[in-house]
Amino acid sequence: MDLQDQLKNLFPDQVSEPETDTTNTSQDGLWIQDEPLICKYEKRKGKPITIIEGYTGATHDFKALAKELKTELGVGGSFKNDQIIVQGDYRDKIISILQHKGFITKRVGG
Repeated sequence: MDLQDQLKNLFPDQVSEPETDTTNTSQDGLWIQDEPLICKYEKRKGKPITIIEGYTGATHDFKALAKELKTELGVGGSFKNDQIIVQGDYRDKIISILQHKGFITKRVGG
């Protein structure tokens, strides 16, 4: 007889709450993956952009992360084809923000 059974016998009308597994979630509720997020730098039409890709979680979580990054950096960008595209070269700042949230990141290009 384990502790849960003993508690049910002592308090039969008490409803227990289901346990939630939060091993792979951050404080923001985003799913943290084991594989690194790829943060790379490109130039399109002569303008620098930073691309974050490689997220394997839910799409709405990745969109929320994109919005949070753009808001925190104060820049424009978009979410297309499972990639976050941020205007400008903000690799160092993005990597530090993502690592603070608990993500593993990998810098690619330059």
